[in-house]
Amino acid sequence: MVYLILANGFEEIEALTPADVLRRAGLEVKTVGISGKNVVGAHGITVMCDVTAEQLGDTLPDAEMLIFPGGMPGADNIDKYPMTDRYIKCTLDGGGFVGAICASPMILGKRGYLDGRSAVCFPGFEDYLAGSLVDLTRDVVRDGQFITSRCMGTALPFALELVECLLGKEKRESVEKAVMAL
Repeated sequence: MVYLILANGFEEIEALTPADVLRRAGLEVKTVGISGKNVVGAHGITVMCDVTAEQLGDTLPDAEMLIFPGGMPGADNIDKYPMTDRYIKCTLDGGGFVGAICASPMILGKRGYLDGRSAVCFPGFEDYLAGSLVDLTRDVVRDGQFITSRCMGTALPFALELVECLLGKEKRESVEKAVMAL
């Protein structure tokens, strides 16, 4: 199961592109609203989530992947949410991946998960990734269980990397071809 965490102020493209691409690849994706069932994006688009964080509870026993979209104040809201630490720990302990794009790599960086790892983020958020090897010339970086990406404009390559993490390069290439991203 892939869990996509949404909080008010999320960047719509950074959330919906991975949800769409992962579902096209045949994966089950659950959107999780930490601000309630209906979550409002940074540009006023309301998304009705599959479940609320309250309904989900405090554990993700079947998490293959956890995704944090960026956008402000969405990334801040996820960062401050009490269950964020638990969701990350459950995912990592189960061998899953954590993806973060734009401002949201700060969530991982502030907690030390990216120390000594290669990562990217939205320009200006590098200070939150102190201890990381930040290379803003790259669009998407995978280092171990962590996948980070720079910005809204890299949402499709980010989503395709998430597919590859879970289903392999061949599946990524078939999805790329289907959405004409080649």
